Amino acid sequence: MDNKVNTTNKKKPLIPYWGKVVIVFFFGWVALYATRTILNPIMGDIESAFSLSKAQLGLISSIFFIGYAAMNVPAGILGDKIGKKRVLVPGVILFGSLAAVTGMMPTFFLFISAWLMVGLAQGVYYGPQYGISSEIIPKNRLTLGSAVINAGMAFGTSIGYYISSYVVGEWGFGWRVPFFVIAVPVVIIGIAMAIVVKDKPKTSEEVQSQTAEPFKFSSLFNRNLILAYIIIFCSIYGFFMIITWLPYYLETARGLTGGNIAFVASLVPWAAIPGSLFFSWLSDKWGRRKPVLLMMLPFGILSTASIVYFDSMPILYITLIVYGIVGKISVNPVLIAVVANNAPQQSLGTAFGFYNFVGMLGSILAPYITGWLTDTTGSMNIGFYFAAALLIIAWIASSLIDESHLPAAGKEAKA
Repeated sequence: MDNKVNTTNKKKPLIPYWGKVVIVFFFGWVALYATRTILNPIMGDIESAFSLSKAQLGLISSIFFIGYAAMNVPAGILGDKIGKKRVLVPGVILFGSLAAVTGMMPTFFLFISAWLMVGLAQGVYYGPQYGISSEIIPKNRLTLGSAVINAGMAFGTSIGYYISSYVVGEWGFGWRVPFFVIAVPVVIIGIAMAIVVKDKPKTSEEVQSQTAEPFKFSSLFNRNLILAYIIIFCSIYGFFMIITWLPYYLETARGLTGGNIAFVASLVPWAAIPGSLFFSWLSDKWGRRKPVLLMMLPFGILSTASIVYFDSMPILYITLIVYGIVGKISVNPVLIAVVANNAPQQSLGTAFGFYNFVGMLGSILAPYITGWLTDTTGSMNIGFYFAAALLIIAWIASSLIDESHLPAAGKEAKA
């Protein structure tokens, strides 16, 4: 009798397992983006230390994202085969450790080589992480749950800006110190992930499905997935052009320094948090992603171009906030739902890995192309205008998404 009572009255955990996973993955993205963006406010110091051109300066970030993009698909495939957690956790601990190594490198070649290794280690995160989260987050909360995870990108971007801006610009330490500062919390986050996350065991049906129908790479190229790849490429190109070069632009074109650069540059990631949550909630409520994308992207086009078109500082603040609300960080969880709805379910890690690989090609090209355009034209403005033009292509691609196969929002929620 007592056993029955105890079983019946057993308390539910305050935070369900999927909620704990969302939280730890949120901190995973904080770690990734904080590590990346410690570089951006100290680009001028690195330029002077190694006597670099603008194109070489942009090459530092491009090299990083070559490594990051190269690992996305192999990590997704490996995660689907041996377990997503087994791939994800060592990668986080490794890139935190390698960040400290990067700060020790005495020459430009060794510096970018170590930074490339950090990118390779970060590249194992995306596919396994979103593969796990897409499996365990309830379907009617998938976009919103992904948005909460995604918000870690905003926090990490801002934290990275502040670490470098204050450690170097305000407190006077050398440009190498931020690489050491960030390493410790990243390793701690990796350990926390090892404790919290559990790999979902495959059901007998999933095992039989994979045996009977082996994964075909062609399954990643249906109409909606191809359109999602185009949209994320254009969106990521603009985002990484902005977060890579915005601190340098604020310093050289707007005359800002130190903490002021960190504050203004952080308007983008902070504004992305409410924007991402709102548009993700709207996407789940409507049960459709296409109308949300068509609503967001025109504002992204205008705000990207307006960053450099107007000389007024108040207008600059407004455009950065608008871009943050509708930019890549807010677009990504909506597109994650598109991929989850259209990719083969037994190979989600591979699908997300390939989706992010295509998108991150934009992050490889944006820093270098923007630097090259600046060297060629003598102005950074053309780089912003080019990014805005790519977002026009993303808007056209969004209009071609077919969601006629999806159930109505009410039916989806009940399911």
